[in-house]
Amino acid sequence: MITLTLADIAAALGGRIVPGADGSGPESTVSGISQTDSRIVQSGEIFFARRGDETDGHRFIGQAIDRGAALVVAEREVDDRVAQIIVDDATTALGALATEVVRRVNALGRLRIVGITGSNGKTTTKNLVRSMAERLGPTVASEKSFNNEVGGPLTMLRVTEETETLVAEMGASGMGEIARLTAMAPPHIGVVLSVGLAHAGEFGGIEQTFRAKSEMVTGLPETAVAVLNRDDPRVAQMAQLTRARVLWFGLSDDADVRAVDVTSSAEGTRFTLHAAGESHPVFFRVLGEHHVMNALAATAVALELGLGLADVVAALEATTVAARWRMEVMGGRDGTVIINDAYNASPDSMSAALRTLAQIARPEGRTVAVLGAMSELGEFSGEEHDRIGLQAVRLGISEVVVVGAEARRLHISAINEGSWDGESVFFEEQDAAYDYLMETLRPHDTVLVKSSNAAGLRLLGDRLGEAFA
Repeated sequence: MITLTLADIAAALGGRIVPGADGSGPESTVSGISQTDSRIVQSGEIFFARRGDETDGHRFIGQAIDRGAALVVAEREVDDRVAQIIVDDATTALGALATEVVRRVNALGRLRIVGITGSNGKTTTKNLVRSMAERLGPTVASEKSFNNEVGGPLTMLRVTEETETLVAEMGASGMGEIARLTAMAPPHIGVVLSVGLAHAGEFGGIEQTFRAKSEMVTGLPETAVAVLNRDDPRVAQMAQLTRARVLWFGLSDDADVRAVDVTSSAEGTRFTLHAAGESHPVFFRVLGEHHVMNALAATAVALELGLGLADVVAALEATTVAARWRMEVMGGRDGTVIINDAYNASPDSMSAALRTLAQIARPEGRTVAVLGAMSELGEFSGEEHDRIGLQAVRLGISEVVVVGAEARRLHISAINEGSWDGESVFFEEQDAAYDYLMETLRPHDTVLVKSSNAAGLRLLGDRLGEAFA
C-alpha cells in the first residue's frame, strides 16, 4: 500500500482518530497492507475489525495488535495501545480506503486497471492475465478468489506507486456489487466472460444475472475497452450497453481474438490463435476446451496492455494448471488419472467438465465422474441436477459416483435416463465414496471429481490424487 498519514486515512473513511498509547496520532504514517483476519496480521499493517456473519472482528483487536498491527479501524474503541480510527461500518471503510488508494495511484498516470467478471472462469482468466501483465511490469492481482466486497478492496490496497497493472476479479451474488467494485477501481479494460446460472438462485434468475454482470461495462468511459465473449449471446448484448470500444473474443469467425482447430487430449488443448493480424499454434496444457475461452479473453487483455503475441503464446504455453482444484491433473499410478475440478461448480462448468472427461477418454480405460451438488441455484437446482445426470449418460460416461444428499437427484436422473445396473452409485459420505473408488478403480481409468466448493469434494479429489500418485 502507498504511505498515508492517519489524518489522510481518517478523511477518506470519514472516521475519528483515537491516538494510541504508543504515541501514534494524526501525523503518523502507515504503509502496511490491510487485513481483516487477525491471525495473519503482520508488523506495520492495518487491521479492519469487521463484523461478520459468524463473528465480530472487535473480539480480535488485541490479537491483531499483539501481532504488530500499526493501526486499527473499528466501530468502537477497544484497545488504545495503537491508534484507532472509529467508523460507522468497517466493511464500508475498507472499500473507502481502497477507493482512495487506487485514486491516488491512478492519478500518477501509469496504472492500468483490468476488471474481470463472469459466471465462470474469473479466477482462471485472472491468473492468465496476471502472468502476462507481469511480463510488462509490476502487477497486483487478486489472490485466490478474492472478488467480493472484502476481497476486492484487500487486493486494491496492495497497489503502490510502482504498480503498472491491477488485475481485479469482480464477483457478485446480488445487484449492485460489481458496480461498487468498479467504482472503487474504475477499469480501463472491463472483461465479461459469460452469463450463466452460477448464483442464479441468489440473483433471482438469468435475466437478473445478466443485469448484474453488465455492471462491468455500463459505467466504462469511451476511453476504456470492453472485452466481451462473442459466443455468449447475453454477453454479446452488452455491446449495446457500453460507451467503451468493444473487443470480441471467442470461436466465432468475427471475433477479434479467436481460436480455430481446437482439439483436446489428456495432456491439454491445442488450437490456432488468431489475433492482431497474426496466427500462432498454441499448446495450452490446461485441460478442457472451455478454458480456451479464458485463454482468449486473457490474450485480448494482454494485447491491449501492449504485450506482443509471441509473449502471449509463451505465457499460455507455460501455464499448466488453471488454479488449485480447477481441472487439476493428479494421480498417474497405473495410468489412472484424477482430475480434481471441485473448487466450484455451476451447470455450465459441470457440463463442460463432463464433455472434457468424455473427450479425453482412453480406449484402454473407463471414464468415472465423481459428482457432488451445485450450490446457489435456488429454484433451478432440481432441473439443473437432472440435466447433468442426463448428460452424463448421453456422453457415455462409464460410471457416475454421486456424493452427498443434495446431489441425490442427479443420481436418480442418471438411473432413469440410462436404466443402468450399477453404473450410477450414490453415497451420503465422502469416506464411503473413497472406499468404493479405491476398490473399483482400474488401471488407465480417468476420473473427474466435480462439485461446488460447499460440497467439499475437492478434499476427496486430493485423497484420490495422493492414493494414485
